[in-house]
Amino acid sequence: MQQLQQTLQAVTSQKQQLEIELSETDRALGELDKINDQTPVYKSVGSLLLKSERQTVLSELKERKELLGTRITVLGRQEERTRERMKELQTKLQEKLRPASAAAS
Repeated sequence: MQQLQQTLQAVTSQKQQLEIELSETDRALGELDKINDQTPVYKSVGSLLLKSERQTVLSELKERKELLGTRITVLGRQEERTRERMKELQTKLQEKLRPASAAAS
């Protein structure tokens, strides 16, 4: 049970981090939509800012958004399965504890 709780916590945390990254990606795409192809665009690569083509950055961000969406969906399914397994285990534990407590009464 404890291991399932840790797994659930890790999956939930990863999913939240990806959702934040997806939100930032959406915001960046929104800003790129407001400018034209002649406007200078810079992207972060490690600790550097590199000048890049708007269309290149747009396509990279759209690809990243799609990947993030897929990973969030997968983590959501894993989160749901883990919750279901925890619920099943909790039910089994309660069933096993009932006869023991009834015999003690």
